[in-house]
Amino acid sequence: MQIETDMSLKESLQEYFGFDGFKGKQEEIITSLLSGNDTFVIMPTGGGKSLCYQLPAVLSEGTAIIISPLIALMKNQVDLVRSYSSNNDIAHFLNSTLNRQTIKKVKADITSGKTKMLYVAPETLKKEENIEFFKGIKISFIAVDEAHCISEWGHDFRPEYRQIKNMLDTINERIPIIALTATATPKVQSDIKKNLGLNEPNIFISSFNRPNLYYEIRPKRTRDFAIKQIVKYIKENGKKSGIVYCLNRKSTEDIAKVLNINGIKAGAYHAGMESAERTDVQDRFLMEDYQVIVATIAFGMGIDKPDVRFVIHFDIPKSIENYYQETGRGGRDGLEGKCIAFYSYKDIEKLEKFMRDKPLSEREMGAQLLAETAAYAEASVCRRRFLLHYFGEEYPQDNCGSCDNCLKPKERIEGKDFIQAALKVVAGVNENNPIPYLVDMLLGKHTTEIQNYRHDNLDVFGIGKEKDDHFWNSILRQCLLNHFVYKDIEQYGLIKLTDEGRKFIDKPKSVMVSLNHDFESDTSDIEMENTGGKSVLDPQLFEMLSSIREKVAKEHKLPPYVVFSENSLEEMATMYPTTMEELIKISGVSKGKADRFGEKFIEVIDQYVEENEIEKPSEFVMKQVANKSVHKIYIIQNIDKKLPLEEIAKMRGMKFIELIDEIETIVSSGTRLNLDYYLNDIIEEDLQDEVFDYFRGTVAFDKDKAFNELKEEGLSAEEIQLLHVKFLSEVAN
Repeated sequence: MQIETDMSLKESLQEYFGFDGFKGKQEEIITSLLSGNDTFVIMPTGGGKSLCYQLPAVLSEGTAIIISPLIALMKNQVDLVRSYSSNNDIAHFLNSTLNRQTIKKVKADITSGKTKMLYVAPETLKKEENIEFFKGIKISFIAVDEAHCISEWGHDFRPEYRQIKNMLDTINERIPIIALTATATPKVQSDIKKNLGLNEPNIFISSFNRPNLYYEIRPKRTRDFAIKQIVKYIKENGKKSGIVYCLNRKSTEDIAKVLNINGIKAGAYHAGMESAERTDVQDRFLMEDYQVIVATIAFGMGIDKPDVRFVIHFDIPKSIENYYQETGRGGRDGLEGKCIAFYSYKDIEKLEKFMRDKPLSEREMGAQLLAETAAYAEASVCRRRFLLHYFGEEYPQDNCGSCDNCLKPKERIEGKDFIQAALKVVAGVNENNPIPYLVDMLLGKHTTEIQNYRHDNLDVFGIGKEKDDHFWNSILRQCLLNHFVYKDIEQYGLIKLTDEGRKFIDKPKSVMVSLNHDFESDTSDIEMENTGGKSVLDPQLFEMLSSIREKVAKEHKLPPYVVFSENSLEEMATMYPTTMEELIKISGVSKGKADRFGEKFIEVIDQYVEENEIEKPSEFVMKQVANKSVHKIYIIQNIDKKLPLEEIAKMRGMKFIELIDEIETIVSSGTRLNLDYYLNDIIEEDLQDEVFDYFRGTVAFDKDKAFNELKEEGLSAEEIQLLHVKFLSEVAN
């Protein structure tokens, strides 16, 4: 490879990119590539991979072709390279977003020698017209970015990446190749070298440790619980920039809406958006018009923003590789980065269902990757140590001081005898089974598979039946981390003994272990803001408020639920509202209800707070997305015009019962509607009064029960529901 400068690499780095020195192994990597060697780089996100091919491209004769899987990443990288140069022609990209005129301009710049870097997608590279074009130009080298996409075991497998080698051989089989990835297990590394046909490559593996990142897993009790935690966390962290990852497109849009109505500028980003719209969202995030971007896990963003201060996973990712790469977008400038993921095993089960229609081998690979993700979430050991072990790197300390498990360690127990028992089972079944099978053996479960192999006749069958599956999963995870066993990835995760494990069976030694988290049944991990770990609900105050509600209801001759719902009372007994402004923030409390019924409740709460010296929670009441009904305004306007309800339903393409449900929702949210023009024509006023008396005598409205008790009056279920809507509108709003 010919080099176009006599400057030293360090001088060139300063000249072209303005940096004083190289990071980590950058200089060695660049020297390897400039010497014409195939080069393989495994460097964590934020380690400076891009410079490893950008500087050689500037220094070399010809154009470097950089193969990238993401259109968004191409644009981002091209903009970044151009920002270092006075010449915009130094870097271009070729992909499906360009028109013919632009493509012609790009190719002209390459032919004239102006362009040093050309970013292409593999789909673009394989087009016959492009292959013919590349045959006729001087190519300095090929850079395969995100090289893990070449492996079926990689987290973003792209079949097109498998064809890269054939395409390159067609263009010129003697061009040097540099393959780069941030996340590659030993198995994926092997696949990359084999499929790209790297010729005795120089391999550079940087540490996977990102010491500036903090890792935490929180229980995902409910969807609303997680969203409220996210909103609260972001608001508490000022204007810091961050990313929220979701499993599906709808969640990105829903959460972005919630963030915006709570005063947080946020944009949704997913593959279902138009290319121009995605580009706009990305640019607004980079320019800090958006504080937060909410993106799908399935569609990698490719955003190179150095000051992302938090990465939140609303849904758990499909693999450790996904998780590591996505968290790696935080703190790329070396400063703080908080990585918080919400975990529920239901999310894992949901992802498993998505794989049902895939080929068997793909399902088995996917299931194994998901199992590793669940194990990471539930593990009580140092999260940094777990991640590094997954990528084949050892972390020498037991406590990193920067993850939830290390800052709040669980109690440890002596695990010597348990580990020995687990290892005996591994040996007893001929080292030929995955973890779930080993757990069943320890517990003595007579599964069909165990009986088929007649392993229930072995001495080790059931030797751990005094413990549960959660316990033995914890022990087997510790066996992996202590190198007593290893997973044979080639054989879909079968557990094999190491020499160290065999020695341990004969001569066990003390090993202190902690059990995994059990997020599904353990409620102690729920964050109780400002409550000192006590229950959020104040039961004594709740009883007092319930008693007041009964009195107020009797005074107004109303059912208690019409005054305030049970949910509203619970929130009052949690948030302690002592002013009208605070009371209106309670869910289910409209301004009308607060003015009509609220004064006595505020007086009692204020006195209770003072007498018991209660410090009111600083936690805000998260604003919910406004009524999503696309019909709401139309319905209100046409009821004001006194249009027949049947006509309103017909014009909106709704069933009559659907219209009634919408009307009930509108009234329940605090809007008064006058339905007299409709009801007075079909139901006599005396009968309406009788039904209102019935409603006043109920503790809670039950539509079916009301129909059964009022059907003798000749009323339909729809008419009863409409009368209840009128009742609520008149007496509660």
